[in-house]
Amino acid sequence: MIEVRGLRKRFGPVLAVDDLTFDVRPGTVTGFLGPNGAGKTTTMRMILGLDAPTGGTATVLGAPYGRIPAPMRAVGALLDAGAVHPRRTARDHLLCLARSNALPRRRVEEVLGLAGLTAVAGRRAGTFSLGMSQRLGIAAALLGDPGVLIFDEPVNGLDPEGIVWIRTLMRDLAAEGRTVLVSSHLMAEMALTAGHLIVVGRGRLIADTAIDAFVRPGEVLVRTPDAAVLAPALTAAGARVRAGEGGLVVGGMATEEVGRLAAAEGAVLYELTALRASLEEAFMELTRESVEYGVLDGAAR
Repeated sequence: MIEVRGLRKRFGPVLAVDDLTFDVRPGTVTGFLGPNGAGKTTTMRMILGLDAPTGGTATVLGAPYGRIPAPMRAVGALLDAGAVHPRRTARDHLLCLARSNALPRRRVEEVLGLAGLTAVAGRRAGTFSLGMSQRLGIAAALLGDPGVLIFDEPVNGLDPEGIVWIRTLMRDLAAEGRTVLVSSHLMAEMALTAGHLIVVGRGRLIADTAIDAFVRPGEVLVRTPDAAVLAPALTAAGARVRAGEGGLVVGGMATEEVGRLAAAEGAVLYELTALRASLEEAFMELTRESVEYGVLDGAAR
């Protein structure tokens, strides 16, 4: 479990993180979302002890990261896939991490296989594509078989097969009872991966909620042979009605209300379906006032 309490970080005049408080619980993938400059990476760096907070605390498994006796066995993280010596092979990079953290050599081969890198384990990391570097970074994060995992934009550079792989991997890790925190700008991917969302803007918490509560039903699709009767009745009842998606698209009225009105009008229904707003639409609406249009200090990422 990750616990953040009143976390603040200032870089000179820039307040990158402003009084953040949230928990990341085991058993579900938690998406960490926010516009550019919202403070996501800075928050992750403070959780991992790479940046010192100006105020507040961040603990992992009940302790600050720096006080965890065997950190790689407790926490795995991918913040920068390029943080690898370019002349080391993928296998040697992982072996170095394993030896310095008293991890068995067999674990190196296990994570190489898990990340799909066995065939290129003897290649130097400097020759890797961005997608392969991401896979190597994920392999390193998994090396200690940790209970807590933190990924910053892990799907960058991955091809469609790789995106499906990391999505499945994160969900499987959470299903095993691990704590998984992942940031991403790909809203469609987060909608398929995360069960919980933490949304920040300009360093402040905007939302801490289950994804189903965040992405609420938007409109109702009605397929009926009696549209000429039902549409005016819906409009008269205060709904917004438009043609689309093979039927009537009704806004401002719950599915149950549309069904009752159709019954009262004697309209036959072929389909009555609640349409969910996309995660991207919900995110854009919620963070509209938190987008940084100017250039922000590079520290506030």
